[in-house]
Amino acid sequence: MKITVAKTAGFCFGVNRAVNTVYELLGKGKKVCTLGPIIHNPQLVDELSEKGVRIVETPEETKDDEILVIRSHGVPESIYEICGLNNIETVDATCPFVAKIHTVVKEQSLAGDVIFVAGDKNHSEVIGITGHSCTQVFVFSDDDELETIAKSNPEITSKSATFVAQTTFNAKKWEKIQKKIKKLYTNAKIFDTICNATAARQDEALRLAKASDAMIVIGGRHSSNTAKLFEVCSAFCEKTYLVETAKELSLSDFADCRSVGVVAGASTPAGIIKEVVITMSENLQPVEEQVKETVQKSFEEMTDEEAFEASLSNLTGDQKVVGTVLAVTPTEVQVDFGRGITGYVSAEEFSLDPAVKLEEEVKVGDTLNLIIMKVNDQEGIAMLSKRRYDAIAGWDNIVAAKESGEVLTGVVRDIVKGGVVIYTNNVRVFVPASLATLSRNDSIEELKGKEVSFRIIEIGRGRKAVGSIRSVLREQRKEAEEKIWNSIAVGDRIKGTVRSITTYGAFVDLGGVDGMVHISELSWQRIKNPSEVVSVGDEIEVYVKNIDREKKKISLGYKNPEDNPWTKFVNAYSEGDIVTVKIVSFTTYGAFARIIPGVDGLIHISQIADKHVAKPQDELTIGQEVDAKIIAINLELKRVSLSIRALIQKEAEDKAEEEDEVVATTEVDAEQIPTEEIPVEEAPAEETPAEEKTEE
Repeated sequence: MKITVAKTAGFCFGVNRAVNTVYELLGKGKKVCTLGPIIHNPQLVDELSEKGVRIVETPEETKDDEILVIRSHGVPESIYEICGLNNIETVDATCPFVAKIHTVVKEQSLAGDVIFVAGDKNHSEVIGITGHSCTQVFVFSDDDELETIAKSNPEITSKSATFVAQTTFNAKKWEKIQKKIKKLYTNAKIFDTICNATAARQDEALRLAKASDAMIVIGGRHSSNTAKLFEVCSAFCEKTYLVETAKELSLSDFADCRSVGVVAGASTPAGIIKEVVITMSENLQPVEEQVKETVQKSFEEMTDEEAFEASLSNLTGDQKVVGTVLAVTPTEVQVDFGRGITGYVSAEEFSLDPAVKLEEEVKVGDTLNLIIMKVNDQEGIAMLSKRRYDAIAGWDNIVAAKESGEVLTGVVRDIVKGGVVIYTNNVRVFVPASLATLSRNDSIEELKGKEVSFRIIEIGRGRKAVGSIRSVLREQRKEAEEKIWNSIAVGDRIKGTVRSITTYGAFVDLGGVDGMVHISELSWQRIKNPSEVVSVGDEIEVYVKNIDREKKKISLGYKNPEDNPWTKFVNAYSEGDIVTVKIVSFTTYGAFARIIPGVDGLIHISQIADKHVAKPQDELTIGQEVDAKIIAINLELKRVSLSIRALIQKEAEDKAEEEDEVVATTEVDAEQIPTEEIPVEEAPAEETPAEEKTEE
């Protein structure tokens, strides 16, 4: 019989971390109690109990001299509040993968999302997850139950919803559920929260079950992780047995088996796994050397860091070395790492930056932390990588930043489908487009090449990290917003950036707070759209017209009072002035003429000519310049009346006056000539007939 032990058998990182936390506290002489069993394994719980570790059901049961350890499954947020109010000293051993779900649920529920959790509603991990939501929460175990929830609550199918899964949820079942989610919920956000170690454990169990005549699943019967393994194995191997210890094995069940696979839950101690394998091998036949090596490797002691690294990825098992730089060229660095072999680090393996200049980065004599990639014994050379070494160290920082919420910085290297890629400490971090900018309307293209601040919000399988730039931007904006609301006052002049434009005005970002400039406040001239004056992205200076602190609204002005065309008009013109105007439009009752930009006057149809005019167009044309007299100004109504007729009449009157003056001047000159100065020739005297005299 061949016995194959799963490589993933035994404690996962989260469980190992929680158990080690208790042992470390005991080693320091502390009195310890745990909120519920530290893990779902009765044998280990009994062992800890013998060492004085108490199990309490509520924080209030903790004694004054005890430290309360919160187990890896996590707890609702209310538990932390209770501990704080009662000054209970606590150590949080919540698994980082579970803590990630708590963060997601809290953030998304604060944003108003309905929360959905795939898992066992009675499991302590799920109870802890739901306890971090401040909105409506639904727990479901399969796609049918999810559909039932949708039918019973049709109003939620169109709401924004967040979906997470218990870390130990069946990965295959979760894939099926995700398809159902996309059909039922129009605004769903799905987070991949199944622990990658759990998924790897289930995948290996599935492969073993398909290739084995029998399967042994080792773990506590109350362990969700173990139950999922039993479910996976049973589906492909009829002879699947669940045992907590070797004592429960019935060797007769394996009499006709040629191959047996062994898997173990994440809460199963290495000693129990070893006992089961030894029992099987001693009573049936010796374990093959390969099996022995696998078993021994599974039981070796690992640090928390190594366990976490292994749980995330098997990216590299290559050896780490320290090399001394012997020579530097534009394409590679030659190093000595003390093995009698010359090492080479290519530019590609030195840095992720394609433009890196090696001769500026290192010099002869420098020491570098490296990883051996490939060794050629015959040629006596080795290919090394600094980039990969940095990536491992950088990954540790990523993991720590995820747990602490630390803000990291990095450079946006690429714009890819669905988001952007940031490199920080030689680690690739993907940021979805929806989390890359403050607003969904902002372009992500402008981020390329820029240094940005972000948080790690998710860690996935294969050393995949997901970040959020938006969460940092929102915090920064909130701080700036508070600063502005505390200092802003009516009349202040502020520089801002046009963020968006509507038909009724422009919204201006004042550095954390948006104010609105109504279309009427953009220009003294009449405009149809704000885009005639400003564009998105323009930096403009505005002044505060009104502040509504209760409704968080700020009204802004852009046009300057001193630029008011009516002010300019009044200062320059009065009634009776004659001005040169340009015809700009017609109405049935007259023509409008531009006096100065922003001020138009009306030439009534009766004032266009000194005769009857049927239509203004009969006498005038658009763009024509004419002289007109200002006959009336109404500042209250912003109206000016003009008259061409008045000028025509004035011209006629002036002409008539000139003619009268000419006539009058002629008469005066004639009267002034003395009659005696006019020479009169004397005519010979004649007799006038009597008849003519009579007539005269």
